[in-house]
Amino acid sequence: MTTLQYLGISVRFIIVLCSAQHSAQPETFQVKGIVGKIHCFPVMVLKSGNLLYGDLGNIAHVYPGKRTPTNLEKRFKNRLHWNNVTGFFTLSDLQIDDSGVYTVENTDEWKTTHTFQLTVYYVLSKPQVTVNDSSSCTVVCSVENGREVTLSWYRGGEILNQTSSPDHNIALSLPLKVDVQTRDSYRCEAANPVSKETAVVPHSCIESDPSKVTGKRIW
Repeated sequence: MTTLQYLGISVRFIIVLCSAQHSAQPETFQVKGIVGKIHCFPVMVLKSGNLLYGDLGNIAHVYPGKRTPTNLEKRFKNRLHWNNVTGFFTLSDLQIDDSGVYTVENTDEWKTTHTFQLTVYYVLSKPQVTVNDSSSCTVVCSVENGREVTLSWYRGGEILNQTSSPDHNIALSLPLKVDVQTRDSYRCEAANPVSKETAVVPHSCIESDPSKVTGKRIW
């Protein structure tokens, strides 16, 4: 191989390498939050940096000598904090519409960025099981709908039926005809990515008072 051929290969390799580095996109971390709770962005900003949110851009700014962040967006007032010991930004009293893309910029020494896709969810209420037809022991399980909520009937470890809906304005409901001989093996489960609730079939399918339906919480 001649020197010119070697140089040609080297130049092409460098061009390809630089192109690959240029086209590489920073990783976006998928994180979950709960309405009313606190979310911490675990990236240290000890001297200077920013927190950006979606199309709003910079919503908080930290600079040397500043012990609290300069909050640049009214909707986050008194909810967005920066800990000058840990260097972490935190967002308290989370709301559903806080969901979105957040980017922590650290400019302590040189600029680094970390991006988070935050999705906020409600903690689910317990589903209610009511008797729809006592003669055939047909019951209906229902729960308030929300983001990524599924409602399912199980018999033991087997899933019998499941439903969900993108329309959060309507409750989810799921009917089931119960075999009274194996009544105790049935359970209705409502779940989303942050919580799970269950309810069981009434001890007697004649019992139609939903306040007497037993349930249990699973975390």
